[in-house]
Amino acid sequence: MIAVIGCGNANRKDDAAGVEVIRLLRSRDDLRGREDVRLLDAGTDGMSVMYAARGCDALIIVDSSRTGSEPGSVFEVPGRELEAPHVPSLNLHDFRWDHALFAGRQLYREQFPSDVTVYLIEARDLELGLGLSPEIDAAATTVADRIVARIGAFALSTAAGAA
Repeated sequence: MIAVIGCGNANRKDDAAGVEVIRLLRSRDDLRGREDVRLLDAGTDGMSVMYAARGCDALIIVDSSRTGSEPGSVFEVPGRELEAPHVPSLNLHDFRWDHALFAGRQLYREQFPSDVTVYLIEARDLELGLGLSPEIDAAATTVADRIVARIGAFALSTAAGAA
C-alpha cells in the first residue's frame, strides 16, 4: 500500500498546493480503483498523516514551502531529512506532518513506512484567499505526474521483489 497525502490550507492561496495534487490524482483514470493506493487530503491535520501512513509500504507527502526559491519550484526530499520531534505548545495546530513522520516512526516502528518522499512546491502567495498562482498550479500538475510515475515504479519493484 502506498499512501499519498496532500497537506495545506485551501483558504490560504498557494498553501493549497498539496490539496490540489490530491484532487488531480483522484481525477486520474490510471489511479481510479487502485486498492494499493490511498489518497488523502489531510489539510492541516498532522495527526492524519501519522495515522494514514501506518501499515503502508511507502508514503508520499505533498505540501507547499516558503524557502525563498522561485515560486513553482519543486523539491523532492527524502522524508528522513525532514522529520522533526514535536515540541508541545499552547497552539492546537502545531503538530505538523514533519512531526508526524518522527512520531509515527517512534510509535509504529516497523509498521511505519521506511520509504517516505516529500514533494514541496514553492509558494508565491500564502495570504487568505482561494486559488493557486499560475506557476503553483502548473507545478501541482508536474508533481501529480511524478507521483503517478513513482507509484508505477514502486508497483513494478514490489512485483519483482515478490517474484
